[in-house]
Amino acid sequence: MTRVPTAVRLFATPVVVAIALVVLYVAIGKQTDPLSVTALTDAEGATSAHAFDSKVIDALLRHLRLVGISAVLVLLIGIPLGIVLTRTRSKIVSLLLNGIFSAGQAAPVIGVFVLLVAIFDLKGWVPYAGLTLYAVLPVMRNTVEGIRNVDPGLVDAARGQGFSRAQVLTRVELPLAVPIILSGVRTALVLLVGTATLATFINGGGLGNIINDGIKNQRDAVLLTGAVTAALLAVLIDWIAGLAERYMSPKGLRGESA
Repeated sequence: MTRVPTAVRLFATPVVVAIALVVLYVAIGKQTDPLSVTALTDAEGATSAHAFDSKVIDALLRHLRLVGISAVLVLLIGIPLGIVLTRTRSKIVSLLLNGIFSAGQAAPVIGVFVLLVAIFDLKGWVPYAGLTLYAVLPVMRNTVEGIRNVDPGLVDAARGQGFSRAQVLTRVELPLAVPIILSGVRTALVLLVGTATLATFINGGGLGNIINDGIKNQRDAVLLTGAVTAALLAVLIDWIAGLAERYMSPKGLRGESA
């Protein structure tokens, strides 16, 4: 069976994304419907515009900001909590943390947003809080799973060499748990890209603004511009996270030939 070259496997995704963006630009970029153009450019009376005019670019940058800040918060919360759960023997603590974040992910994200707005009003941090609550569970659970899957013999060997608990964690358990943790991070990132589109309903901005404009004004060109851009962004971020999962894992755990 012929093996696909590594370069092709690594760069097929960004090439496909780039082609899709070109197709979107050509197919929807030049609008003849003044209402569609106005929705994409915020310019009253506009008669032509590229799909990636200023409003779309601003929405994309805002979307990336929502995802990026929320992702950092997810990592800062999810990984430490996962470590805590592997260190505590209290079932109450485990049930409490799992219950909170399971509820956050099980509930519709729009419901989480509305609940936060009802309690705290339209504060600027509310979209980030809602997205973080929604996406932290995969990272926390994978951190727990990754650490618990470390071979106990390796942990015992490290302790036999005089390693402290902190040293065992940082030098043995966490490095070996990296592939599973990064898998959870990858899942969380894709969740964030998709759910961030709903932040438009609480003035969070992002590509959801473009999608919502297309729905409200019944303009398919506007709707497709926002929806396709969001989908391609999710695919691209998943590809980047996959590269991180591949190359940040310990070499012996990558499952690839040298």
